Amino acid sequence: MLAVNVGLGGGVNGPDIELPENVALAWGLRNRPSRGPKRSLSLDQVVSTGIQIAQADGLAAVSMSRVASELGVATMSLYRYVPTKHDLLDLMVDTAYGPPPRPRGVDEGWRPALARWGEGNLTALRRQPWMRHVPISGPPINPNQVRWLEYGLAALRGTGLRATEQISTIMLVSGYARSWATLTADIAEAAARTGQTPAEVGLRYWQHLAVVTAPGPYPAIHELLAEGGEYDEDVDLEWRFGLGRVLDGVAVMIEARAAEASRDAGPSGDGGPSGDGGVPAGA
Repeated sequence: MLAVNVGLGGGVNGPDIELPENVALAWGLRNRPSRGPKRSLSLDQVVSTGIQIAQADGLAAVSMSRVASELGVATMSLYRYVPTKHDLLDLMVDTAYGPPPRPRGVDEGWRPALARWGEGNLTALRRQPWMRHVPISGPPINPNQVRWLEYGLAALRGTGLRATEQISTIMLVSGYARSWATLTADIAEAAARTGQTPAEVGLRYWQHLAVVTAPGPYPAIHELLAEGGEYDEDVDLEWRFGLGRVLDGVAVMIEARAAEASRDAGPSGDGGPSGDGGVPAGA
């Protein structure tokens, strides 16, 4: 939830506001030192090298000394580009995440737009699996993070949701994407260690569950297993189901805000926007 009023009249963007060094660095607002030896690298080179190491050997392999070695420079020289390893990891995540999907215009409707936003988050996390191991250090403030935030909020414009509700919705969808990316990646890695596919592991799970619960008092599980059905190898079936239910909940909030607006407006009110773009509730 928003904790402060960040209206433009509150002095938030005044000249007395000094950005933290890591934020200024991410936005290219950090002044380059005029003294000392001439720089032989760029910040982009340092960050991209860190990403290459993480993608090839995992996040644990990323260190200032390893990055320096790959670039052929002394470790201490990297600190002229990034103050700490933590700052390097933040920049790596922002760069690797990339920009959000392109908006399709106001006619798309909030629901398909937010669904694409969620899918985009999941795709980004899967494209660079190491990112899920980097702890979240704060709210979105780096360039691509802000672009993702803007796209998500833009999807909810005109829905009647309050500012706090819009932020909470964004957090809910992005958190769900991160959780699902982590869960499916962990399962895939565990399956790989056994030489099986995730689908094979899933099928074997249900078989094992049937064995261990057969003699016990587990009527709900017995009913589930008795219903049977074919095992679906689509690992994202549950993701789409869950995302649909999240969006159903958002739709309920939007309808509630529209009803409030209609009551406040009186008999002559227009009832407020529905904003669902004609997308079925179960989509």
